[in-house]
Amino acid sequence: MQKFSIAGRHHPTVVVTGAGGGIGRALVGALVAAGAQVVAVDHDPEAWQSDRPSGPGAVLPVAVDLTDRAAVTAALTAVVTDVGSLDGLVNAAGILVPAAVLELSERDWERTFAVNATAVFTVSQIVASHLVAAGGGSIVTVASNAAGVPRSRMAAYAASKAAAVAFTRCLGLELADHHVRCNVVSPGSTRTPMLTTLWEGEDRSAATIAGTPEEFRLGIPLGRIAEPTDVAAVVVHLLSDAARQVTMQNLVVDGGATLGVAA
Repeated sequence: MQKFSIAGRHHPTVVVTGAGGGIGRALVGALVAAGAQVVAVDHDPEAWQSDRPSGPGAVLPVAVDLTDRAAVTAALTAVVTDVGSLDGLVNAAGILVPAAVLELSERDWERTFAVNATAVFTVSQIVASHLVAAGGGSIVTVASNAAGVPRSRMAAYAASKAAAVAFTRCLGLELADHHVRCNVVSPGSTRTPMLTTLWEGEDRSAATIAGTPEEFRLGIPLGRIAEPTDVAAVVVHLLSDAARQVTMQNLVVDGGATLGVAA
């Protein structure tokens, strides 16, 4: 099996935002297992005090509010000073505030975009400058299948993720000459705290798989809810040189729930 590398560099340094979340934590574990040095960025300073993954790689925890551009710039600049260079980025941070449009507050709309879209711009812009200087690299944004298919009570989330998808693809076009690849992974229902919180204490796995006609929501043809590791495996592939000819793509990981139209 080919060793994990990004732009030909073994044991690369990869920034992962939202590293303490469900998908983010799985990503950190998968990257450490693959030999990467992971800059695990999360707003919670306690996120990596315990339960660090084991493997040939390493975890460098960074606690910062992604909506504070000055703080993010300072934190990532300090990281680069310590490690020397960056090789990749995964934008995995995200929030979901479910609400019907007629009930959605302006504050929740702005907060959703601040984390799900503006932070993707901020972190990508900062990291991309280092990848260009290094001669190449890979950026993957974790979006959602909701970005391409209407969802009830998810307008802010869907719109913010759609913005992140479009931004990442445009970035990929602009950075192609610099050998920096930019792709999107769009999960569907994934067994994370974000999903289970929506279930309000019940196990709604069966209903999620079957679909919800009154919400015009299809079920999952593959008959299972994704695990965070399912998403992480796809992200790691797109980061690696195994996907060296892939850029500006949106790979939907939803078990067929959106019938292939979400991309």
